[in-house]
Amino acid sequence: MKLATLKDGTRDGRLIVVKRDNSAYALATNVALTLQAALDDWDAKEPQLRALAAQLEAGTVQSRPLDMKALHAPLPRAYEWIDGSAYINHVILVRKARNAEPPATLKTDPLVYQGGSGDFLAPTADIPLADEAWGLDFESEVCAILGDTPQGTKAVDAAKHVKLLMLANDVSLRNLIPDELAKGFGFFQSKPATAFSPFAVTPDELGAAWREGRIHLRLRSVLNGVQVGDTDAGPEMHFSFFDLIQHLCKTRSYTAGTILGSGTVSNVDRARGISCLAEQRMIETIEEGKPRTPFMKHGDTIDIEMMGEDGQSVFGRIAQKVVKGP
Repeated sequence: MKLATLKDGTRDGRLIVVKRDNSAYALATNVALTLQAALDDWDAKEPQLRALAAQLEAGTVQSRPLDMKALHAPLPRAYEWIDGSAYINHVILVRKARNAEPPATLKTDPLVYQGGSGDFLAPTADIPLADEAWGLDFESEVCAILGDTPQGTKAVDAAKHVKLLMLANDVSLRNLIPDELAKGFGFFQSKPATAFSPFAVTPDELGAAWREGRIHLRLRSVLNGVQVGDTDAGPEMHFSFFDLIQHLCKTRSYTAGTILGSGTVSNVDRARGISCLAEQRMIETIEEGKPRTPFMKHGDTIDIEMMGEDGQSVFGRIAQKVVKGP
C-alpha cells in the first residue's frame, strides 16, 4: 500500500492512496483525514486503507491523475524526526573529513541525532540557502515511520512497530558543523529542514527487498542531471532499523508518527558512487590531498529515487532545486 499527502492549504494536508504505478490516487479522507490520524489508529485504519488501495487498483473507486508537485511530504510535520548513522563507511569517511576519529563504539552503539520536525520540505520543494558559504550538502537516506513504540522494545520485536517506509534528503550545512560539534552539544543550525519522498509505503510493498529491517534496493542520487550515486541500501546498513529502534527505546518510548532515518546510504565500493558530497570530498582529500568538489550552489538540483524490482519508482522522486533564501 502506497500513501501520500495532498496539499490543501492546511498544515497537514489530506491523506490519499496512490496506485502502484504512481499514475493516480484516491482520496482517503473517509478513512482518515491525515496520515497522522491514520497512524494514531493504525490497527483500525490500515485494513480500511488497504481495501481502498485494492479498489483503486481495480478501478472501482473514483481516482484522479497524480501531480507530484501537489504533494506534501507524507507527514508534513511529525512528533519526532530522529536520524541515525547506520552505514559505517559513511561515519568513517565523514569523521576523517573533520579530522576526528570514529567513536570506539562505532560497530556496537549507533549514532543518532534529533532533527527539527515541525516543518518538513515537500518532495519537490526548493531548498532555501541564505549563504553559499555554509556548505549545503544533500544526504540520500531511507526512513521508517513508526507506530506507538514502547520503551524497552528489543530488535527482535521491532518489526511490528515499522508501519511505513520512505526516502529522505537530510540536508546538511557542512561548514557550520565543526563549530557546532566543538561546543559538545550536537547539531542544530547545521541541520535545516529535511525533505521526504512523495510516498510512504507499507513494508510488504517491497516484497523480498524488505528483510531483517533493511531495504535491499539501490538508491539513486542525481546531481545537476548527472547520476553521482547508485548505492545499495541493504547489505552495508550495519545497524538495521530494528537495531536502531532498540537503541532509541533504551530510555524512552515513541508515539505513532515518529520518523526514523538510516543516515546517509554509503558503500565501500566506490563504483557505487555517493549519497552526499561530503564523502566525495573526503575521497578526494585521501587521493589528492584536498577536496575539489564544491558544495551545492544556488541553482543546483538534486534528485533522489529508488526503483523496485519491477522497475517502478517505489517512493516517488525527491526533486529539489537550491534557491536564494529565505
